[in-house]
Amino acid sequence: MRRYAAVRQAVAWCYRGGSISAEPRINDRIRVPEVRLVGPSGEQVGIVPLAKALELAQEYDLDLVEVAATARPPVCKLMDYGKFKYESAMKAREARKNQAHTVIKEMKLRPKIDPHDYDTKKGHVVRFLKQGDKVKITIMFRGREQSRPELGFRLLQRLASDVEDLGFIESNPKQDGRNMIMVLGPHKKKTEAMAEAREAQAARKAGRQGSSDAASQGETAEAPADAAEAPAETPSEA
Repeated sequence: MRRYAAVRQAVAWCYRGGSISAEPRINDRIRVPEVRLVGPSGEQVGIVPLAKALELAQEYDLDLVEVAATARPPVCKLMDYGKFKYESAMKAREARKNQAHTVIKEMKLRPKIDPHDYDTKKGHVVRFLKQGDKVKITIMFRGREQSRPELGFRLLQRLASDVEDLGFIESNPKQDGRNMIMVLGPHKKKTEAMAEAREAQAARKAGRQGSSDAASQGETAEAPADAAEAPAETPSEA
């Protein structure tokens, strides 16, 4: 019964508006007798009655926003709250866009892989490392191949040597049941790879735009020349 009563009390408290909200209190939702007011440009106005702060907000055509609710008295600032929320959302979006997530790609090979297949697999590893991702290389042994682990070891060493300008051995080859595993780490950080990819994309876009503009100018320049080469009409004899 005690537990039920406590739950019922907590629910009633939430319905009275006691739930914690991520949104700050603004304007008429602020319920304190006085606030420490900060002006629109960050200047300290001082401790003023709430009614005076609301009056100043209306005078500046701004919102009164509670920025430090736990202070005594709470700190409030005059600002355009709608603009503030929009700019904060844009900053958070940009931060998520530039955030680097470590990704581990996996590439599987056989000990007696065909040279053409090896080049194809190596190309994928090169692409992953250029993107700033780690690569887990797995050599899969079957049947009698399990008695010759040196084949897999030599293949992993060869691959690591072929891509050493892009990555390094982060985890040395080790046997895991029927498989042998090695992890390659990129020399380039994920953020650097993302920045370079964006720059390359912008350069390609600018190049395409420049080619399009040059083609348009060429067509414009050819038109007068064609007009000049047109033969003049000879007057008809009477």
